[in-house]
Amino acid sequence: MSGPTENFWTTLPLGRGVQVLNRDANGVAALAKPAGVLSHPNEPGDEPRSLLQARYDLDTETYEWAGAGQAPHRLHLLNRLDSATSGVILACADAGLAREIRAQFKRKQVHKIYHALVFGHPALSRQLWRDRLAVVKRGEKIRTTAGGHVPAECEMTVIRAGGKESGLTLIRLAPRTGRSHQLRVQCARHGLPIVGDQTYGDFARNREFARLAGMKRMFLHSQGTDFEYEHGGKKFTFAAHAPLPLEFQQFL
Repeated sequence: MSGPTENFWTTLPLGRGVQVLNRDANGVAALAKPAGVLSHPNEPGDEPRSLLQARYDLDTETYEWAGAGQAPHRLHLLNRLDSATSGVILACADAGLAREIRAQFKRKQVHKIYHALVFGHPALSRQLWRDRLAVVKRGEKIRTTAGGHVPAECEMTVIRAGGKESGLTLIRLAPRTGRSHQLRVQCARHGLPIVGDQTYGDFARNREFARLAGMKRMFLHSQGTDFEYEHGGKKFTFAAHAPLPLEFQQFL
């Protein structure tokens, strides 16, 4: 059983600023997505702003573009990041293997680590957050609030705390569950809104930070992902890490 050829990867129509972090012989790949880039196009005209500048099938969660021969190339998206979130996003060139890894996401067998720059300082340097959320989807829009019936768990660890003047803290988030917008809502719920979060954050502080810093982005970054999978009767381990953008530390 062989993976995609080298031509497959050399013709990958990467979006603006997107980079390949890691790939293996079976066709599993990790890409680094910049903030502001879409995981996939939602409507016609979105391709230039997406992970790949190629046609995307929403039903099969698959990118497709012309190959060197008759058959088109396909890359199957394994997970998504909000457009405002940067970092590791996974894909796979093998349809069957993609289905298996997507199932692992549902079984919570994929380990993910995020870094976030937040307003405020946690009372403790390490906490286990357990919350109940309500997730509502209307069309393509998802909104999540605290106080529902969906359990959400996340381990929070302080990486570096800024001084009183900055009022900022860099934290590590290790989610145990994978709810939509979970980390953004939990940070806000625990008094640590993510800098630049225009939906769940502190709007007044966001405006002041953008004025002083001269930049607008949400400071949430998918830093690392790792998991094991079986393919062709053998077991494999896959891991990828996206370097933390410099702006996450320059304000501390």
